[in-house]
Amino acid sequence: MDKKLEQLREEYQNVPIPKELDEMVEKALQHRPQRKRKILMWPASIAVAAAVLFAAAVNINPDAAQAMSKIPVIGKVVKAITFTEIKQEKDQSSIDVKTPALSGLSNRELEENVNKKYLKESQKLYNEFMEATSKHKKGHLSIYSDYETVTDTRDLISIRRNIEKTQASSYTQQRYITIDKKNEILLTLKSLFKDDRYIDVISQNIKEQMKQQMKEDHDKIYWIDDDEIEPFKKIRADQNFYITEDHKLVISFDEYEVAPGYMGVAEFEIPTGVISKLLVGSRYIR
Repeated sequence: MDKKLEQLREEYQNVPIPKELDEMVEKALQHRPQRKRKILMWPASIAVAAAVLFAAAVNINPDAAQAMSKIPVIGKVVKAITFTEIKQEKDQSSIDVKTPALSGLSNRELEENVNKKYLKESQKLYNEFMEATSKHKKGHLSIYSDYETVTDTRDLISIRRNIEKTQASSYTQQRYITIDKKNEILLTLKSLFKDDRYIDVISQNIKEQMKQQMKEDHDKIYWIDDDEIEPFKKIRADQNFYITEDHKLVISFDEYEVAPGYMGVAEFEIPTGVISKLLVGSRYIR
């Protein structure tokens, strides 16, 4: 295993473990996970220790360790891999969370920060599941999370993490990261533009697209009228986004963020001509 991934593994292992979980963790470490798809499954008796086991995933999963050890780093082969997966059913509730890991960057700090963020998100989802399924709670909850690479070019990689929670109704979130593979930097929406004017310009274009879509399809509804409870006014400075392989900017909204739930996740491709004068350059968006 290369030094970068080895250090990442060691840092994950150094997460403090509460004393009362020592025995459970020890038992869990003796449990050999299935080889297929690198899935870790725990019985309910040791489920409480699962969040801690994220830190030991590479140690207790031979397939994960082998996969990470074979990742090429020469030539900056940057990609996302499944670091670990937790899958469990309890009292008619279920959780299936794949934790991605970014690999192949020479910028170790960036790589580790991204991976720690992914790990923290997974731990939060698992804690939410355990809280919802505790003996004092009732109701059915399903949490599912996976990821996919939506853009992968010589210059850029955009990774989308999907999070779906179902409890009476369904709620879907999508989180993107976009990285310049050559310069090894994490791109933010703000970093693409000269100043904050992009917020109003993009927001206005999205409203125009919303109105056009509703005009063409009466089944579509967006919350843009002033009489709505929470009408869409403008995007956040750090609004979810990704860049397509054709170098187009896409703005993404979670389910229920700008429209009713049946509309699902809403995405809008912003015409480059609308924002070209505001961009810091044409390297990423053209």
